[in-house]
Amino acid sequence: MKPLIIVIVLFIPILSMTVIGVEDDMQKLEVKLGFDRIPMENTCEGKNISPQIGLSGLNATSVAVIVDDPDASGGTFTHWLIWNIKPASIIPAGIPKSPSLSEPIKAVQGLNDFRKIGYMGPCPPPGKSHRYFFRVYGLDKKLDIKPGSTRHDLENAIQGHILQQGEALAIFSR
Repeated sequence: MKPLIIVIVLFIPILSMTVIGVEDDMQKLEVKLGFDRIPMENTCEGKNISPQIGLSGLNATSVAVIVDDPDASGGTFTHWLIWNIKPASIIPAGIPKSPSLSEPIKAVQGLNDFRKIGYMGPCPPPGKSHRYFFRVYGLDKKLDIKPGSTRHDLENAIQGHILQQGEALAIFSR
């Protein structure tokens, strides 16, 4: 009976280390914006162009991005949905507002909460600062959802395919 107990005790730490390793892998995707406060050119008061997003530690087949504002008065407001991005260290600034893209990157974009395709920058009412989360997902495959799909469609499609995820936060107020 004693050898059986010893064997179980020896395997418990090994299992714990495996779980920790998986959790660590999910946290290795680093998202960098290069700012803490969203620049005017990336807002409705400026050129309203998407910012550059830097990625490090990415090891996936494709990338999806969701940008949202959880501080909007009506609840979380989605500013950008883009997916099927080829993995790279940078998602360039100024992504065109087209459903399907071939330049400057190949990607597909969805319908934001402005009911438009592509990135639409912060445009909160005057007052307190709002937080904007740039959530990036490293996926194990390209997604088979049509251009113009909703956030609900995108979130359903990525379920079970997320290898990595990371996020960056920036604020903006008017």
